[in-house]
Amino acid sequence: MRMAELSRTTGVPVATIKYYVREGLLPRGEVTTSPNQADYGDRHVRRLALVRSLVEVGGLSIAAVRATLAAVDDPAVPLHDTLGMTIEAGDPASTPAPYDEAQRTAEARVDELLVRHGWANRPGAPARQAVIDVVATMSRVTGTRLDSVLEPFAEAVAAIAEADLDTVSALSDVEERVETALVGTVLGDRLIAALRRIAQETVSARRFPPRETP
Repeated sequence: MRMAELSRTTGVPVATIKYYVREGLLPRGEVTTSPNQADYGDRHVRRLALVRSLVEVGGLSIAAVRATLAAVDDPAVPLHDTLGMTIEAGDPASTPAPYDEAQRTAEARVDELLVRHGWANRPGAPARQAVIDVVATMSRVTGTRLDSVLEPFAEAVAAIAEADLDTVSALSDVEERVETALVGTVLGDRLIAALRRIAQETVSARRFPPRETP
């Protein structure tokens, strides 16, 4: 197919496709009879879908997408590293929190939790720092009233992580795995939040029955 047809098939504007080609995110089409024309195929359709998911769903920068795609295309890079790079690149940058007593206590609690569950505990990991910041903020606002939620949350997300990786492991294609992992992570966070609110409403109604309307 020509670029115009690739655009119609994928819904990506021609100008955007040309930009992705220039930035090295999309392979150039196969040159045919004219130097100014090229053919594109299913490989380009799939790669465009992956690029769009990384940029639009994951919010990755062009540089981060380029690095991720290089890892996807390199068979020497372990899948674990590729998935980690993809997901961490989509984590929003956080503002450094004040290193006060609440932060120090939260760091100790979170590290102890990670050790107890046998989870990765890389000092520079964005997710680890995000957990520490959240726990410290909870402490500053509510004291110790929310301390008891950390362990149930950890147990719940452990089960979710197993389900996430079961889904990814069932796929043999590397691009499908990366796309599924990223979209599942980003949208899965929203899904978890929405389901939690539904569950909270249900449990609240059971424990604190609303007053019946006459």
